Amino acid sequence: MIEKFNGVFYLILFVIHFLGIGIYAYQMIIGNQKFREKFQIDKTAATVMRMTGAIFLGSFLMALYIMFVRPNGVEATWAFFNLVFVQNFCIFIVNTYSIKINKTGVMNDSNEAIIAPLIFTIISAVLCYGLADKIYI
Repeated sequence: MIEKFNGVFYLILFVIHFLGIGIYAYQMIIGNQKFREKFQIDKTAATVMRMTGAIFLGSFLMALYIMFVRPNGVEATWAFFNLVFVQNFCIFIVNTYSIKINKTGVMNDSNEAIIAPLIFTIISAVLCYGLADKIYI
């Protein structure tokens, strides 16, 4: 498995990234009430939050498929890795705008909503770069 990921470093980054995505998916779908309380979000947002969590869940499940089921591992998975990078980047930009600039309806201006997607964006960029010889074939 390590050779499918160009070494242990990229395998660990892959696991960290998608474990984090899986945790957010869980919090937004199953732990929705607790997540809303943490960020002081009204209960009327639960459905939209679960929809967003479902997108994260899809990425998490695809990562599990690539890691454990797909015979070629990450080979030719450029579309998946690039989509994840773009999603992470868009979440970072939108959250930064929402919390730091617009501030409409922001009750809890926690920087977690900016820092987490920034970290996910950086990790996914490093994965795209470090796995380029495998994913872009």
